[in-house]
Amino acid sequence: MVMLKAQKVEFVKKLSEDMKRHKTVAVVPLEMVPDRLMQKVRNGLKPDAKFVVARKNLILMALESDKRFEGLKSHVHGNVALVLSDKDVTEVNAFVSSNKLRLGAKPNQISPDDIRIEAGETSIAPGQAVTDLKAAGIDVQIQKGKVVIGKSKVLVHKGDKISHAVSKALKMLEIMPFEAAAVVDAAQEGNVTFGKEALNFNRSKALDELAVDFVAANELSIRINYVTAYNVSGFISRAFIGAVALGVQNNLYEKEIIDKVVSKAFLQALGLKSAADDKKE
Repeated sequence: MVMLKAQKVEFVKKLSEDMKRHKTVAVVPLEMVPDRLMQKVRNGLKPDAKFVVARKNLILMALESDKRFEGLKSHVHGNVALVLSDKDVTEVNAFVSSNKLRLGAKPNQISPDDIRIEAGETSIAPGQAVTDLKAAGIDVQIQKGKVVIGKSKVLVHKGDKISHAVSKALKMLEIMPFEAAAVVDAAQEGNVTFGKEALNFNRSKALDELAVDFVAANELSIRINYVTAYNVSGFISRAFIGAVALGVQNNLYEKEIIDKVVSKAFLQALGLKSAADDKKE
C-alpha cells in the first residue's frame, strides 16, 4: 500500500513513540525469510510484543528520532522488521531464532550439506515418477507394485550445485535440505546495543572454557609461587607444614610442635635403648 506523506509522518511518529515505550527494540532482516515464517514469528509474538514491517527509510527515520537507537541504524539493510518487546534481549533473540522452516531444493542452488538417500520402499506410485527418479541418478526398482530405492547413496555432495532432475527427485521423496531461520541482527535494551555475536553468546560453553582456563592459570601461579586469593590457603598450608618440619628437625621448643619434638626424642631414646641391649647381649 502506497502511503501519503502525511501518513508516513504519522507512522514514523507512532513508531518512535512505541519504541520508547518498550524495553527492547530488535532488528530482524527479512531478505531470506519466507512470508509464512515471518507470519509465524509475528503471530508468536502476540500479544506481548509488536512486529513492525515498513520501508527502510521509514524505519531509519524512526531510529533517528532518539539517540539511544543510533547503534541500530547500521544494521538496517534492505527489508527489515522491528520487534518491540518488554522482555530482555536474550528472551527476544531466543524466541525469534527458534523459528525455523525446512525448504525444498530449487535447481542451481548450492547444497548446504551432503544430501543422502536411503535404500527402501517409498510412498511414490509407479509411473512417470520412476523415470524422473532414474534421471536423477537414483537406483529405482519396482517390487510388488511399489517403488523401491535399491541402494543408499549421497545424491548431492556439500557445495555442489543441485540439478533440475535432482531437485525434482528430492521433491518427490519429500527431502527438504534447506533451512530458513529468522534471526535478530541487533537489539537495543536501554542504552546498550547488542550485536549478533553478543546475542548468540553461549553462556554454558563460555563457563566451561573459563573453568578450564582458571585451572590452568591456578596451576601456573602455584608453580611460580605467585600468591592470589585463590591459592593463598594452599601456600599457607605448605609454609606451615615446612615450618613444622624445620622446627622438629632443629628441636625447637615451640608450643605448636613440642609434642612432635618429644615424640621424636622418645623414638630416638627407644632406638638408643635397643642398641644398648643388643650390645649387652
